[in-house]
Amino acid sequence: MIEIVYFAWVRERIGLPRERIETKAATVAELVEELRAREERYAAAFADVSALRVALDQELSEFDAALSGVREVAFFPPMTGG
Repeated sequence: MIEIVYFAWVRERIGLPRERIETKAATVAELVEELRAREERYAAAFADVSALRVALDQELSEFDAALSGVREVAFFPPMTGG
């Protein structure tokens, strides 16, 4: 079981702040593909992963990172100053 947390417009498109799922994904990219295939709102949220960042157990990571041992995956847009 893995906890997925969504922030900002990702949360708005999916309609959930977080969820727990079972996954067979070995990497973040595989997890994204599983989520995209679920339904249209996930496909919309993950349509352009270059517009997203990911953190594994609260540490910034990459989409090719392994999920082995990870408890939490967070998706969010890049942070901008202002």
